[in-house]
Amino acid sequence: MVMRALLCAALLLLVSGTGSSGPEEKNTPFHIVVDNSLMGIPTLTLSTYTAYRGILIGAMNRLMATNADFQFTYTEDPNYGPYLQSVNGVPGSEKERTYWKLEVKTPDGNIITPDVGIGCYIPNANEQVILKFSKW
Repeated sequence: MVMRALLCAALLLLVSGTGSSGPEEKNTPFHIVVDNSLMGIPTLTLSTYTAYRGILIGAMNRLMATNADFQFTYTEDPNYGPYLQSVNGVPGSEKERTYWKLEVKTPDGNIITPDVGIGCYIPNANEQVILKFSKW
């Protein structure tokens, strides 16, 4: 009886994949860079991660919960999703024509502007996600 229970448990572990280390169980490390050179504030670089294929806003929320040097706010647009409003207490302003631009520096040094925002962007390992205070 005990042997049957052990065999069933072993078979269940094999079938369920418990103990495996597939890609879905790995985190994706990257950096968030807060660039507010527009106001003369020194650049801040913070290390964080997402779950495998996780979205940027999840990592930003995790970072905000664990690091007092990083805060952000956003609004939820019903058509376009999360819109980044402020970073570290500095809000974008229609009057001053400022906003927080999302850029990404890839590991090979290229800087790109993703065609999605913080709610859809999936960071790749070792990227620098740049939150850049900008004018339009």
